[in-house]
Amino acid sequence: MAVESEIADATEQPEEAPDPHEMFARTREEGKRRLTRSRLELTSTSLVAGFDVVFGVIALAVATAAITPRFGPSAGHFFGSLAFGIAFIFIVVGRSELFTENFLVPITALRRGKLSKLKLAELWTISPVMNILGGTALILIVSSKGVLPEGSAPALVDVAETIGEFNHWNAFLSAIVGGALITVMTWMVEGVGTVGGRIVVAWIAGVLLALASLNHVIVVTLELIFGLRFGADITGGEVALNFLIAAAGNMVGGMLFVTLTRTSQAIGSGDTNSPTA
Repeated sequence: MAVESEIADATEQPEEAPDPHEMFARTREEGKRRLTRSRLELTSTSLVAGFDVVFGVIALAVATAAITPRFGPSAGHFFGSLAFGIAFIFIVVGRSELFTENFLVPITALRRGKLSKLKLAELWTISPVMNILGGTALILIVSSKGVLPEGSAPALVDVAETIGEFNHWNAFLSAIVGGALITVMTWMVEGVGTVGGRIVVAWIAGVLLALASLNHVIVVTLELIFGLRFGADITGGEVALNFLIAAAGNMVGGMLFVTLTRTSQAIGSGDTNSPTA
């Protein structure tokens, strides 16, 4: 009986979170997978990620439009941000390819030599282009008259014009934080062992990104394109310039503040089996 009791107690104990070394090893395996995919797979998964982001922006606009008239713009922004989190759930669970997910994960899998570096350059080139193309294609459809519920268009115009008010320095600093946030999300996603856990992590990251109005190169660019379609007071040149600012800031935040520190953390916790690329 005592033995059976001990076994029962052991099976009832909650699963412990993996240590940083184990999380790094999981991340590196995922990075190897990403760096060995064909161009066709990379292109298609990146295209789908653009769709996923637009679905999140649609959810944000519809929720904002439904809540704002009754409870005010602050409540509308809050509930719109909660709704936007579905975008990152779609991306993580569906394994689509968002550009800013690729700062920590593939870098951990780099090897000496040109091949892996060329694959990383390919990843960083194809994924943002296809994210924007895929998202824009869906935007052209859903922004047609009568497709979205009433009130969605003004909500999207307001989002785009608010983004357009940022000065370049503030946009860059916001992008640093946004890049760090999404890279932390990728680290945490590899650390949890269940689909449910990954959904929670992805949703929290998406909500925080929208709630703080952080400058994420793909999300904000697609929001601005939505705004252009509905007549927001912005120009195509402003959209392109913010894309460059956001991409630079996201990379700084993702690699300097997360990839470097998490890698050092994993090496420090690995003792004699420290992970090396």
